Amino acid sequence: MSEAANMPSLSDFEALLNETLPAEGGFEGQVVKGTVVSIESDFAIVDIGLKAEGRIPLKEFGAPGKPAEIKAGDEVEVYVERVENAMGEAILSRDKARREESWEQLEKALEGDARVEGVIFGRVKGGFTVDLNGAVAFLPGSQVDIRPIRDVTPLMNISQPFQILKMDRRRGNIVVSRRAVLEESRAEQRAELMGKLKEGDAVDGVVKNITDYGAFVDLGGIDGLLHVTDISWRRVNQPSEVLTVGETVKVQVIRINPETQRISLGMKQLEADPWSGIEERFPIGAKLNGTVTNITDYGAFVELESGVEGLVHVSEMSWVKKNVHPGKIVSTSQEVEVMVLEVDQSKRRISLGLKQCADNPWEAFAAKHPQGTEIEGEIKNITEFGLFIGLEGDVDGMVHLSDLDWEKSGEESIQDYNKGDTVKAVVLDVDVNKERISLGIKQLGGDPFANVSSKKRGETVTCTVTAVTENGLEVEVEGSGVSAFIRRGDLARDRADQRPERFAVGDKVDAQVTGVDKGSRRVNLSIKALEVAEEKAAVEQYGSTDSGASLGDILGAALEKAKQD
Repeated sequence: MSEAANMPSLSDFEALLNETLPAEGGFEGQVVKGTVVSIESDFAIVDIGLKAEGRIPLKEFGAPGKPAEIKAGDEVEVYVERVENAMGEAILSRDKARREESWEQLEKALEGDARVEGVIFGRVKGGFTVDLNGAVAFLPGSQVDIRPIRDVTPLMNISQPFQILKMDRRRGNIVVSRRAVLEESRAEQRAELMGKLKEGDAVDGVVKNITDYGAFVDLGGIDGLLHVTDISWRRVNQPSEVLTVGETVKVQVIRINPETQRISLGMKQLEADPWSGIEERFPIGAKLNGTVTNITDYGAFVELESGVEGLVHVSEMSWVKKNVHPGKIVSTSQEVEVMVLEVDQSKRRISLGLKQCADNPWEAFAAKHPQGTEIEGEIKNITEFGLFIGLEGDVDGMVHLSDLDWEKSGEESIQDYNKGDTVKAVVLDVDVNKERISLGIKQLGGDPFANVSSKKRGETVTCTVTAVTENGLEVEVEGSGVSAFIRRGDLARDRADQRPERFAVGDKVDAQVTGVDKGSRRVNLSIKALEVAEEKAAVEQYGSTDSGASLGDILGAALEKAKQD
């Protein structure tokens, strides 16, 4: 047989070529199998057949954050971008090969609603990038966890399951969720745990998150809310003061809502209630020491023992400091002595008094300054109804307008005083219950009206004319300083003599007291009444007109007798 007969035919060469090359379009744009020939520096030299080799960076053979595990002789799938470049090499990519392979697997997972493994390896705007075995997916920030987490670093560069939400191969977009996986597994754990838990159970949990109103505790697949008021019997202003994230705590299941699957937890319920037997431990009237824990506009809370607080109302804080903020009397953490005023165990309330532990300044003043005592003080304030005078013990006494002067009106008298003046006064009354001290300035001197108020009706007094008016005379009763008014009709017995102009200022006249009104401090005088009384007395003494004597004779005899006397 000749050599020509042994040589392969053209059809044999075509068959061999078809076995090596893909059926359509050759190598370019296809994923083919190649063999790692050698490792040079940071590149792997891969032979894809037909004496075509390419260089692929080693980092394309490793998962994010992990070194490449490849050696000479390994068979790998690569993506052929071009069969030959300017240097006579094939342009190959392991990443694109993995991506093509991964997309096919991911599409199958999306159709079957299956989970996929991936690695979070980078941050982008609004979320993170995830490597799904070569395909890069987007993980939105809201899909990272069931609750927002501040630090995602512990979740990066580790393999973990994800749920594919949507894919668009034409645009190369993949969106995944870690939260969906957690919620699914959490729902299974929740259902199992909800079937076991019952109200009153004491369980261990881990503090997962802390807020202003409490803390969320993980009970092993399900979270319960530990409200700030159920952390301790004592006041807790911020849960972070007593709890830390990651801390293991023992809690009691207080309530379970099957519909919402919400669980309320408590820590203080595992301890003895400090309010039990509170009325026996804190009897009314007892004086105790406590610590100010909180100050409000209406008072201050004082802790008497751990878990037991009482309220000192602003009205019970000071005897003398009225209408001031409690923060100006006490401060937080201050040790104070208080008195128990009221205890209500059912409402868990204790009313306390701060001022009751100090002497009542009104009682002290009343004991030291009984009625009639003369005192001295500074005018603190002047009002439309009197003067307020500062006294010892930081208390004030009031001088009413009517107690400023015996003769002048209060409105007129108050003009003589100024704020800051030091004045003397007399204690008129001390009302401890109403916390009032009544003072008088006019009482420092004797009451001039007393000299006249003792006069009886019908007595004769001598007066000095101080003013002449159309309606009568203004006079001052001698020896008393009391002013009085004699009306025009009382100036004389005879109508013709009832003329005020008959008198002049300074004239002395006698008049009869016709009435004394102590309430209005008025004395009623009448010259006419005195003349009538004198005439009657003369008639009785010297006879009457019936005996033959004329009225002129009788009066003449009376005048002569008075002249001789």
